[in-house]
Amino acid sequence: MVTALLFGSMIVFLAIGVPISFTLGAAVMATIFLAPDFTVSPGIIPQRIFGGLESTSIMAIAFFVLAGNIMTKGGISSCIVEFCNSIIGNIRGGMSLVLVLACAFFAALSGSAPATVVAIGVMLYADMVKLGYPKKRVAGLLVVSGGMGPIIPPSIIMIVYGTITGASISKMFKAGVGIGIIIMVILMAVCLFYAHKEQWPKNAKRISLKEIGSSFVHAIPAILLPVIILGGIYSGLMTPTESAAVAVVWALVVSLFVYKEMKVQDLWQIFLDSAKGSAMILFIIATSTAFSWIFAYSGISGDMVAFIKGLNLNPTLFCILIALLLLAFGTFLEGIATCVLLVPILWPLAHVLGIDIIHFGMIVCIANVVGTMTPPVAVDIFAAASVTKLDMGDIVKGEIPFFIGYVAVYFAVVLFPKVTTLFL
Repeated sequence: MVTALLFGSMIVFLAIGVPISFTLGAAVMATIFLAPDFTVSPGIIPQRIFGGLESTSIMAIAFFVLAGNIMTKGGISSCIVEFCNSIIGNIRGGMSLVLVLACAFFAALSGSAPATVVAIGVMLYADMVKLGYPKKRVAGLLVVSGGMGPIIPPSIIMIVYGTITGASISKMFKAGVGIGIIIMVILMAVCLFYAHKEQWPKNAKRISLKEIGSSFVHAIPAILLPVIILGGIYSGLMTPTESAAVAVVWALVVSLFVYKEMKVQDLWQIFLDSAKGSAMILFIIATSTAFSWIFAYSGISGDMVAFIKGLNLNPTLFCILIALLLLAFGTFLEGIATCVLLVPILWPLAHVLGIDIIHFGMIVCIANVVGTMTPPVAVDIFAAASVTKLDMGDIVKGEIPFFIGYVAVYFAVVLFPKVTTLFL
């Protein structure tokens, strides 16, 4: 009865369009008040909600959201794009490679897929179309390349996963770097194939070594940002939360005093936008904590563990089933919501089967990114549509070859754990 009420009410609330954060909280309260013989005081729910936010790791989310917004407004991302273009802009289809590389760099700054799509799309899409690149292909590439945002650290969803499971966030970040590089290489290979097949344009202007050097020098303050973030974490000098705070300070200094593309009066709107974005994420985490507690307290999770053990699944088959389940959820739930909803349920099962916590984490994180590229939720497609003004259907058609490459990397991670652990 508890299971039916908990999940039934959740499905009903989602079906009528209630936001996921309110849905989780409402499902918990419906279960407490309506389930017979379920003696839990409603007063314990606020305790669980606030308890879910009592983690220093979660503070990193707000800092990284703020740092990403400052970088977008402060000219840091545009300097990175100019540097990427100076390196590989002369190859046929070179601007598409610049787009992929710029997304990878920006991913190492923001940790957000939609933010990466918007930031790089605003700078590159219109110019690429003017040069003769096909609109649909560019928009589709932008959607899929933006998906490196939550994979190449810092990654908000990896921080959420580590907070839920106790996994080392530093190890998650290390695995993300390697897998992100693989995705980047695959996307570039697909770009080169279509550049020659569809005769994408080539930059006629030759860029000299002096211009490359000048672009590099100008981009040094921007390039130092991911170095500071990742170097501080991997060296052990800073926790992810501390590195996120340092990233905010460095982004402010560079934007205000080095590139001077941001003014002090711009900060209020940046802080406001960052507060709204962070609050949305934290509210989902808070209500999902109460949902997960009810799930465990009622004994449902224990029954599921026993059921899975009884099936005698091997780890590989289990990972495939979980991958497909996560992809299905990703089509209608936002990535972080999927993570906080399913990970507390699925990780105990994976742990029983001896699956590595980092390997399982990468399966979860990449699946949630794939969900941002697939309708109907598809936040990356919505972000790309806001920049390109194309219909969602056109963007989906354009992204297909790049999406196939991304999904191929995902199932390589699912089937071969060494793809993840190779970089630890």
